[in-house]
Amino acid sequence: MSIRDTEAPDRPLTVDDLARMPDDGRRYELVDGRLDVSPAPVFDHTSVDSRLTIHLGDVAPDEFTVLTGPGINFNAERTHHRIPDLAVIRADAAERPYLTKPPLLAVEILSPESVLRDSNTKRAEYAAFGIESYWIVNPHPDKVGISEMRLENGQYRDITQVYGEDVFETELPFPVRIVPHWLVADGPWKKHIGG
Repeated sequence: MSIRDTEAPDRPLTVDDLARMPDDGRRYELVDGRLDVSPAPVFDHTSVDSRLTIHLGDVAPDEFTVLTGPGINFNAERTHHRIPDLAVIRADAAERPYLTKPPLLAVEILSPESVLRDSNTKRAEYAAFGIESYWIVNPHPDKVGISEMRLENGQYRDITQVYGEDVFETELPFPVRIVPHWLVADGPWKKHIGG
């Protein structure tokens, strides 16, 4: 972190403080005014991120926008700030510089150090914030898969888990088909990713 203990303000951090963080590839988020830092993603993570963004962007109707790594302020004080790997919003709901309303979909791609955060902490935070649909993608080549959760009565309900060469299908936020295997596999992924 670039804010050393001697330099850290005697108050909760806000998104304004994130501007002082180094541009080192790590992800700097805020949880109740405290930094939550993730390491720079590795190849499989960025491959899944890129392929999923391209595929969702190709199949999304015009009234939707697919975003990679959008910052989202979860509270008016701007002390709770998360950056999902991907998100989908209605095109007319774009906000700058950060989103302040729940996207229709948030996607997190697991890494060894993010399993607990993505599967538990962010799951609870995204549900409390009102994000209607949440996907967790496991990019491990031996078990590449997608888990879909949907908001019901303020909590996520597990909808489906699809692995390997089976086809993941959903209607939210728009109809889409994805073969998880092609999120990481070498070869003609664009031809096969939609099943």
